[in-house]
Amino acid sequence: MRPILYSCRRCPYAMRARLAIASAGVEVELREVVLRDKPQEMLAASPKGTVPVLITGTGVIEESRDIMDWALTQNDPEGLRDMPTEGAGWIARIEGPFKTALDRYKYDTRYRDADPAAERTKAAAILWQVDAALRRSLWLHGDRPTLADLATITFVRQFAMVDKAWFDTQDWSGVRGWLYRFLASERFAAIMQKHAKWHIADAPVLFPLPELAELTKCQGILQTGFEKPSDGYR
Repeated sequence: MRPILYSCRRCPYAMRARLAIASAGVEVELREVVLRDKPQEMLAASPKGTVPVLITGTGVIEESRDIMDWALTQNDPEGLRDMPTEGAGWIARIEGPFKTALDRYKYDTRYRDADPAAERTKAAAILWQVDAALRRSLWLHGDRPTLADLATITFVRQFAMVDKAWFDTQDWSGVRGWLYRFLASERFAAIMQKHAKWHIADAPVLFPLPELAELTKCQGILQTGFEKPSDGYR
């Protein structure tokens, strides 16, 4: 059975799952979900009702990080899992205090005690921790991506888009260049192609697309995902 991935195009958790699956080149059937109208087939497999959800021949994987690990265990042509020990700490900071502050900043009306400005400051303080390193290299740990990058950059994107004008005025050229080079990359474009809401009678939509699978054979794209930055992006 081909694995089935329930996904939502703009969800940062689903985006990072697709990034890992695309890098691994493992073919899945993609089912695009509209979160206000979740399909019963997804809810039957995963009653918690969040995306992404991956159904494999051996079970259901309900967490995006677990889906990333599943994909990269199948195949890891970029060596994404080969990262310094501090990479795991960075992932934990983004998944934990950064995402908490981001949610309270972006969705402040959901939290009675939320101060959006204060929450933005908390999240920004975490990004400042890597800005200097990103002024010197393309990715967090050098000139090739690791799991630390792909497991976190979609949340930084979500943060930046809350108030892009403010984000762009901050003096963190390393963080800004890292994010915007990624957003301009073929890697990002490939995982963000639009798909109609899935219905049970639809023909299967395969992911990654054949042209993206072909990209995984090209070492230049594997190692960077985009060209080296000009000084204006640093």
